[in-house]
This record gives sequence, structure tokens and C-alpha cells, in this order.
Amino acid sequence: MTRRILVVIGTPLPATLTHALAAAYTAEARAHGAEVRVIDLAVDPVPDHPRTRDQLHAPRTEADRALDPEVARYLDDVRWADHLTIVHPQWWGTAPAALKAFIDRVFLSGATFRYRQGTRTWDRLLKGRTGRVVMTMDSPRWWNRIVYRGAAEASLTRATLGYCGVTTVGVTRFTPVRFSDESVRQSWIDRMGTLGRTDATRRARRGATRTDPAAAPRDEAASRV
Repeated sequence: MTRRILVVIGTPLPATLTHALAAAYTAEARAHGAEVRVIDLAVDPVPDHPRTRDQLHAPRTEADRALDPEVARYLDDVRWADHLTIVHPQWWGTAPAALKAFIDRVFLSGATFRYRQGTRTWDRLLKGRTGRVVMTMDSPRWWNRIVYRGAAEASLTRATLGYCGVTTVGVTRFTPVRFSDESVRQSWIDRMGTLGRTDATRRARRGATRTDPAAAPRDEAASRV
């Protein structure tokens, strides 16, 4: 079965190391048979922060407010995929606000998870999918672990992906960016290509429910580095 991979580039800045890493991953994944879609938050619209409660859940009835067009498109991409890879820089110990806004508006109650009425439990509507988190950092690994307590990793792998049923298969940290030379950065890019090949050839987990959005596939921005 052909893997369907969604790559989310979680930085508002264009032409960054994050883009080069994502491009290498995408190219190798496609070269090994995967279908890949890319959401680049430096180019694609970043959803506005939610202003009302109805922007935090999927429409329940025809009377409910419709999703904003870009939110609906991004949600279709998430549902389409059986693997999600999020690539982002670590800012202030966590992800940039652009990625957080994307999560707030796209990982909606009723679409990616659903509370069970009368209980404290919930349904993980993205169950069966896998995920990968890749981040660049300036801080050393020990500082990230001891001082930040892995906040960036936990917020994505546990509080977001895991909460919705996505099983994280790997977390990769490239650090320190600030003092790295071209040879080091190229080794990171090569490593991302290996991860793209790995995810493209990994067997899909049982239980993933795919949807095929009516919208035609978009022209990805993976070549921007």
C-alpha cells in the first residue's frame, strides 16, 4: 500500500534550514514510492488565532459556522495522510506560534478527537496513523532535557499527536544550529533523506482510516530551501 505522508513545515520564516531538511525528507520519500503533501507555514496561509469557541470544534450541524477555507484544506490533508511529519525550529523552548496556530485551528474537537458524552474519555479519531517530529535547536540536548524538560517534544508527541491517536515513531533533534558549519548541516540533511526513505517504506499501521478529500492535490512547496 502506498504511504501517504503529510509534511508540515512549522516556521514562518522562508528559505531556512528547516526547509532544507524537509525538502530532503520529501524527495527521498517520493523517490521510494510515497505520496507526499507539504504544508509550508512560511508560504501557505497561517490560520488566524481562534477568536470564538466555535472555531475550536468541527461544525456539528448545518447551522454551525463553516470552517475557514484554509483550515478545511489543512484538515483534509491531515485526514488524507497515514503518516505525519512535523519539522520545526525550537523557539523559546517550544514551537513557533505559527505552528501552534495551525494546531489550534486544525486539530479540532470532532475531527481529530471526540469527547464521549457523559464520561471523561475520548475517541482518538486519528488512530492508526504514525508521526515523526524533527526540530532544530541552539540549546544543547542536556539543557533541553533538564531545564526545558523536553517541553517541545511533549507538547507535540503527547498532548497533540498522541491525544488524537497518532503514534510517534521518532523524534530527531539537530543541534546546535548556531555554531554548525556546512558539513555538519549537510550531514543533517542527509540524515533527513534517510528518515524519508524509512517512513516511505514503513508498513502502515492497522486501523488508520483514510479519507479522500474532493479537492485536487495541491502543488507542494517541498523544493524551497
